[in-house]
Amino acid sequence: MNTMLRKSVLGIAGLAFTGGIFAGPVAAHADARPVEGKPAAVSVQGAQSKIDLNDEQTANAKAIIAATKKAGLPERAAVISIATSLQESKLENLGHLGDKNDHDSLGLFQQRPTSGWGTPEQITNPEYSTLAFLKGLKQVDGWQDMPLTEAAQTVQVSAYPDAYAQWEQQATDIVHQHWNS
Repeated sequence: MNTMLRKSVLGIAGLAFTGGIFAGPVAAHADARPVEGKPAAVSVQGAQSKIDLNDEQTANAKAIIAATKKAGLPERAAVISIATSLQESKLENLGHLGDKNDHDSLGLFQQRPTSGWGTPEQITNPEYSTLAFLKGLKQVDGWQDMPLTEAAQTVQVSAYPDAYAQWEQQATDIVHQHWNS
């Protein structure tokens, strides 16, 4: 091997080694969870709302978490989904509400059959409606790193785009409590 080639190879190897020394500790902790063990929130925005959940609402939250796991998505997706459902229905699987209804919106996410979310029977099925929401979320480039309200709004296209943010802390707490149960 000529001298010039050998120096180039050794120089590249030295850079790779040095990069490994400095990047190694960072990379080793790249997947680390926060000390509290809670799902990482990108940033909680603004004043937070909280409601007490009854057994039905808790069961719906658990159904959202189960569907998120079934979809192979991380806890952050469950946080976004639960916060969205808290805003849209307070985690209640709503049927047709007559004059109080927003168009033909149904279920946990207030999805509309006329907008292509599915049949009324599908939309009022917690697993189906969550998987439909998550399918939309997966199509949002960079959803994992954007503010919750922006990710939710991109899927939901709500008249109140900033309203989802107020539920981030409660949704994070719910996911933390039930993700491994």
